[in-house]
Amino acid sequence: MRWEGRRQSSNIEDRRGMRVSRGGLVGGGLGTLAIALLVMFLGGDPTPVLQGAGNAQVETTSEPYVETPEEKIRSDFVATILAETEDLWSQQFAAMGGAYQKPKLVLFREAVETGCGVADSGVGPFYCPPDEGVFLDMTFFDEMASKLQAGGDFAYAYVVAHEVGHHVQNRLGISDRVTAMRQRVSEVEGNQLSVRIELQADCFAGMFGNYTKAQGLIEPGDFEEGLSAASAIGDDRLQRSSGRMVIPDSFTHGTSEQRQRWLGRGIEKGSFEACDTFKAADL
Repeated sequence: MRWEGRRQSSNIEDRRGMRVSRGGLVGGGLGTLAIALLVMFLGGDPTPVLQGAGNAQVETTSEPYVETPEEKIRSDFVATILAETEDLWSQQFAAMGGAYQKPKLVLFREAVETGCGVADSGVGPFYCPPDEGVFLDMTFFDEMASKLQAGGDFAYAYVVAHEVGHHVQNRLGISDRVTAMRQRVSEVEGNQLSVRIELQADCFAGMFGNYTKAQGLIEPGDFEEGLSAASAIGDDRLQRSSGRMVIPDSFTHGTSEQRQRWLGRGIEKGSFEACDTFKAADL
């Protein structure tokens, strides 16, 4: 991606110098959990998972954090990608007669305290609705490259854009409606609703790709990186790679094929209408 020299978002909160612990939980880095668990919650509201960890006292300490040159490049990249999502969604909301409320993006290391609970890096990047914030430990990108073989600038941008997609769903009331619907249906039907909301966030990330292509940011091979990342985190692939039986009724994010399809659909069409997974008969 041709991202250097572009505007960077100021909606970044850097908590990498903070250390958070709660009872037996001390941020231990991404290596503490299996890769399948690391990405299992990628994208959705982590509140049920994080709240289930108990109510032990939270302790937070802070110390100055000095970026390495490599970390500086990566944080500049994330701030630039966030800025591009802000421009995209400001345009989209304005076209609908509304105003886009920008999310904040919190950078952290190992563990972080949020309005959804305390999260270890092993949960992966996530969006927390009470904070209206995206939470990201950037070492996740290293895990994508080394363990998922899904590295590259657009693959990393896809992760950020997917999380921002959940913020868009939150601002439009889609998330609340789906939450209410899930309370009235069976677990299997609830999982199917979860798949639809995740695939819509993938499609919204595709809209980001469509927008950045129009801005001249996309280089040959970029979209292929994103599609490879989408495939790597499909429910079926994760279950299979972890040695488990593939159980479609347990899917919450969609198959590799579905995630690629909806990301690609957003890239190709670039519109809200094309991303309505809830009206789609075939995902």
